[in-house]
Amino acid sequence: MILYYYSVTGSMAQNKGNLLPQLLASREAEILKDWLAEQARNRGASLAGVKEEDLRRQSAEFLNALQQASQSADPEDLQAEGWARVKEILSDVSREQSRQGATPADVATFIFSLKQSVFRLLQAETGKNLETFAREIWSATQILDRLGLFTTQVAMKSREEVIARQQAEMLELSTPVVKLWDGILALPLIGTLDSERTQVVMESLLEEIVRTGSGIAIIDITGVPTVDTLVAQHLLKTVAAARLMGAECIISGIRPQIASTIVHLGVDLGDVSTKATLADAFSIALRRINLTVTKIGAPRRQAVE
Repeated sequence: MILYYYSVTGSMAQNKGNLLPQLLASREAEILKDWLAEQARNRGASLAGVKEEDLRRQSAEFLNALQQASQSADPEDLQAEGWARVKEILSDVSREQSRQGATPADVATFIFSLKQSVFRLLQAETGKNLETFAREIWSATQILDRLGLFTTQVAMKSREEVIARQQAEMLELSTPVVKLWDGILALPLIGTLDSERTQVVMESLLEEIVRTGSGIAIIDITGVPTVDTLVAQHLLKTVAAARLMGAECIISGIRPQIASTIVHLGVDLGDVSTKATLADAFSIALRRINLTVTKIGAPRRQAVE
């Protein structure tokens, strides 16, 4: 039995299967129908957003391209020109399904579910010739496994791109620039400041300064958990950029712990105005534009029924 296994394996290494392209050409409709049924059985919850008509179209295009490529292209070299169309279709399928919520594992089933259909037909064609069947199965497995791995890689890359885009959008949403008064802007910061987020903060603030023509910007760090040397440097860069645009900055939200940390680190905030609360910073900003808040009388009391 062991000797036979090595004999078959050696035969497979020397001879590449040639039934797959013939089956794909002569029994394409049968394979497509069986494959779509197999995909429906393996369909996960994350593929619920993929339309059936889109899946049928993608499957038909892939089978046609695979049939042409398997006739001439080397199954061991997916970089060959003959596989370009197949890879293009798989890339489109991976990106489209990933955008619709499919995981890389779900996208991979697009290829791996084809194995069942192909293997059944190969078994029927080769009959009881075990050596031929083993050779054809090995050849088909090589092709489909490599294509499945390629599909997974594209799906993972697409998913990473989606995550990166979502993170960028969240950064923009987490750094809103608020107009407190004519000429006064406020930028409340929540969470940790890093180089990437600082760049978003700086761009958002500068764009709003230009758009509104404001001369004062209050940067509130009440929601920043800790301030270290790097965070302080990011704040100073933002202040310097605003000054280049003709706006002065006031930093508010300086809690006792943060003040102690800044002194301990030896960070020099220079001539940047700092205040403990946003309200104090707003009061200073109003005075700088020659405005003040005045109480016009005692608050009205609602009548008690």
